[in-house]
Amino acid sequence: MTSLGSAYWRLWSASGLSNLADGIVKIALGLVAVQLTRSPALIAGLAFVSSLPWLVFALHAGVLTDRVDRRRAMLTANVLRAGLLAALAVATALDLGSIWLLYVVALGLGLAETVHDTAAQAILPQIVGRDRLTRANSRLYAAELTANEFAGPPLGGFLVAAGAFAAFATPSALWIVAVFVLFFVPGSFRAERTRGTSVREDLVEGLRFLWENRVLRILAIMVGGFNFATSAMITLFVLYAVGPSSAMGLTAQAYGFLLATIAAGSFVASFAAERIERALGRSRTLVLSLLTGAALVGIPAVTTNPYVIGAVFFLGGAGVVVWNVVVVSLRQRLIPDHLLGRGTSGHRLVAWGTKPLGAAAAGLLAEAFGLRPVFAGAAVVILALLLLTPRER
Repeated sequence: MTSLGSAYWRLWSASGLSNLADGIVKIALGLVAVQLTRSPALIAGLAFVSSLPWLVFALHAGVLTDRVDRRRAMLTANVLRAGLLAALAVATALDLGSIWLLYVVALGLGLAETVHDTAAQAILPQIVGRDRLTRANSRLYAAELTANEFAGPPLGGFLVAAGAFAAFATPSALWIVAVFVLFFVPGSFRAERTRGTSVREDLVEGLRFLWENRVLRILAIMVGGFNFATSAMITLFVLYAVGPSSAMGLTAQAYGFLLATIAAGSFVASFAAERIERALGRSRTLVLSLLTGAALVGIPAVTTNPYVIGAVFFLGGAGVVVWNVVVVSLRQRLIPDHLLGRGTSGHRLVAWGTKPLGAAAAGLLAEAFGLRPVFAGAAVVILALLLLTPRER
């Protein structure tokens, strides 16, 4: 542990707390929303609003990250998220909650997330150096995914069962603790700038670098297609799984545990990602990740058995984290530090900007054809990405 340094482990702890809060919110918003409406379009709309900032604000978040101290950007984003959730908790306690209030809060959380996550990826090479990025990312993903996907979902389910106030007040408090821990990461993390430039010039420089690098360009497109499919599936899975009228008939708590199997696979794979890449090579590792991802989104189309779905979710979660460790570490090595915020946000504009599109498409298609065709179609989209996999040279 000492080889990565004390600053890294403080960042690691703050990230774990922040992702635990995020994991609770992700489940809580959906579960509270289905208490307010059973409309697939409105449920999909909540997911659309949550991820919309990655489509409209990602590039500006990258410019901001390359202009300010990255640690301070993360602190500010977490304070904003804590405040939004505290306000929502009070509103629900006063019986002022509505689907439209959830939309407003989800949009604010999404905006803060674009800044926080872009800064978090840009700051890591400054803390550990580029030669230890795979190991650092593996450990970071272990903490993030365990908190976000493994602990967060079941805890979110129990908190919603206890009441909406508890479900929203708890992550607010966790974000405040994360701010406290991150505050004690020492050092300055502002990227060096050799000359003054306009926001437009910064945007163009970052996008040009991303576009002219063939590997980064292809990987961004592939992640975009993958996230389009997974967003379509996970947006509507709550309708497929939760409630007596759903196909699976699960309780909120059981739904949280089922989603936690994704994180369990992610946690196990996070420690093996470095070895898997070394044994199979980068290209074969990415192909394996795509195959498990297609199984993850497609399995609800063929069965309602929670044990079968849970087993496939475990494998899919493993594939997702292996992909993330390989691709993020490669991107952090290829992009120079002064462009890392813009390179990361440009990648995520393509990669994550498809999430709201996937959610919107899922809602419209489900209204017309039902839920299972959406899950099957999502699997086909991911399988098609195999044709783009870049070969190693």
